[in-house]
Parts: sequence; C-alpha cells; structure tokens
Amino acid sequence: MKKVLVTGGTGYIGSHTVVELQQKGFEVLIVDNLSNSNIEVLDNIAKITGTKPYFENFDLSSEALTADFFSRHHDLAGIVHFAAFKAVGESMQKPLSYYRNNIQSLINIMDNMKKYEIRNLVFSSSCTVYGQPDVLPVTESAPIKKAWSPYGNTKQMCEEIIEFTSNATAINAIALRYFNPIGAHASALIGELPLGVPNNLIPFITQTAIGKRECLSVFGDDYDTPDGTAVRDYLHVVDLAKAHVVAINRLAGEKNKKKMEIFNLGTGNGYSVLQVIEAFERINNVKLNYKIVARRPGDIEKVWADTSFANEELGWKAEIGLDEMMRTAWIWEKHLAGKA
Repeated sequence: MKKVLVTGGTGYIGSHTVVELQQKGFEVLIVDNLSNSNIEVLDNIAKITGTKPYFENFDLSSEALTADFFSRHHDLAGIVHFAAFKAVGESMQKPLSYYRNNIQSLINIMDNMKKYEIRNLVFSSSCTVYGQPDVLPVTESAPIKKAWSPYGNTKQMCEEIIEFTSNATAINAIALRYFNPIGAHASALIGELPLGVPNNLIPFITQTAIGKRECLSVFGDDYDTPDGTAVRDYLHVVDLAKAHVVAINRLAGEKNKKKMEIFNLGTGNGYSVLQVIEAFERINNVKLNYKIVARRPGDIEKVWADTSFANEELGWKAEIGLDEMMRTAWIWEKHLAGKA
C-alpha cells in the first residue's frame, strides 16, 4: 500500500482528497495544525471510507517539529501539500503572517524531502497566480502577473521555490492551479467549514440561507462582465480531489514529462456572482437576502480556465455541474445545522 502525507488534510479540499486517496487504496498520514479546520473531520472521513487516517497536530512552519515528524515518517510515495493560509481578504490585512506561514512550511517540507529522498510533491496552487489575465480562458502558459494579494503572491513564490528546487534535486512536482472549489461530499459528512465570517462566496450564500448571516454582500456590480458582478470558474471539490489522486499516481508511476508540471483545474466555464445566486435559489427553492456593496480589495474582475491541457495530458476532467455544486453545498449547510 502506497503511503502519502497530506498536509492540511483536515481542511476543506484536504479532507475530500484524503477520502479519494483512501478509496483508491492509499495509506494516508495527515499533518494539520487545525487553525482552519476541526478534529471531528477525522471521524467523518472514517465514516465515509472505513479507515481513520493517521494524524498529527502541529505547525509545519516550525522547522524543528517538521524535522521530527519526517525523522519518524519518511517512507512516503509522495506528499500532497495543502497546508496554507488561504483568504485573499485576510492576506491584505495580515501579509507577514501569510508570507511566514505559507513559504516557511513549504521550505521545511522540501528540506526534508531532499534529506530523506522523498521524490514526489503535489502542490496546492491557485489561479490567483495569473492576476487578471489579458486573455480568457487562461492557459497554463499565460504570463504570471504582479499579484493582487499577498495570498496570491505566496502561491507564485511557492511555485518558483518548487521549480528551482526540483531542478536542483531528485524531487518531481506537479502544481495544480485551482480555480474556485465549491460544494461538498455527497455524504454530507465533510464540506467547507470556515471559522468566523466566510471569505468565500458559497459558504456565505449557504450561511445566509440557513439564517446564520443576515444578508449576503455582493462585492461590486460595476465590473466589465455581463451583469456587472465578478466572474469565476467554480468546480466541485470532489472533482478537484480526484485530480490529486491522478497527479500523485502520475508522479509515482514516473509518467511526468518535466521535473515540474503545472495544470489548471476548473470546468472551463465562468459564472458571475448573480448567476451563482440564481442557481442556488432555483435548485434549492430558497430565496436569498443579498445586497450590492463596494468592490473588495484584492478581487479580480473575471477569470476562467482553459482546461484542455489537464483534460488531455493529466487525463482529468471536471464532471459535476453548477446545479449539483449548489445542491451539495446546501445539503452540507443543513447537515451542520441539524436540518438535513
């Protein structure tokens, strides 16, 4: 059985990826400091898969703690690295925290990969590395522009660190540039669980619909888009999780064609905020209380993926549509509220 370390594995995308890895026969170890997740996720993963993953609670930005972990666990087929601060808005307020956490944790991991000859790294990157692209849909060869937020900048810097380090060592890497993951597992046992006020659209929608939030704020209606609201490429988190299994198998099977490969993960479709709200209301038969407010610093206007490279070379394709994304997100929120 191949053993894989998943950092940030109790988080939203991490937990769904752990499920997919376990269901494909991997033994999964999780490291997470629970700064943006809940320990109960481990039990819920076990309910879905029948196996509770091995877990250690510590901060990977600690050089000593990371070194201690790898001294005990280095017989790994690969590492899937999610652990990072991830909120665009928060990163504008706390840039140093984002640089310290997101970059130092990667350096610590790669130091130990080099030391113990762990060869395969799948990195959780982001479409934020593109900034506001000149051409849409955006391909992997689009220029990396000046970041609009410290969060986006850390993803750019981490990609560069991985590229230079993989070229200088035996490490092979795949960076997966996510667009906007939403939805929840069909079991409603795991899903997006932001602590405090959500930074992402969908949990804000579902929390408003369930009554946790009084009103949903739509940030800006004066963008150069069909209805004036920002456009994003939303993909279901289970589709996204499956891509990580494909990526780790590609590296473990030595099918990669470069030391570091990069793939866009999206559906290739752009939906505006108002289109997403309409889909949520229609598929779930719920009316949302929302208001238009000023634009939010760090937000770009519109972005969606050209996914042809991931479809053809990686052999992965998003399969779940927007309506199902909205349906599973709402079932998850109702489950949290005990109303499912």
